[in-house]
Amino acid sequence: MSSDPAVRVRVHQIGRELELQWADTAPVRIGHARLRRVCKCAWCEQARRRDGCDPVVADTVALTGVTPLGQVGLQLSFSDGHDRGIYPWTYLRELTA
Repeated sequence: MSSDPAVRVRVHQIGRELELQWADTAPVRIGHARLRRVCKCAWCEQARRRDGCDPVVADTVALTGVTPLGQVGLQLSFSDGHDRGIYPWTYLRELTA
């Protein structure tokens, strides 16, 4: 699977979705709450190992910031204060496949 950056990134606040499009795909969307639940930062991974499940996240959580990290991916910030996760392009493609 390609690790090329998305050619378009849009945040839809009303529907609470992140829209991504790569050069070879139609636009795809993923919910803000799902993105927050599947965060791979060290804090979330430790919570998964400890609790045996994804972090509990309110369905109303929203993206408050999207910082492109060039060829690496996106750093996402959420309304619950969580902003530690870096989402590699390959991982974002997997989540929207």
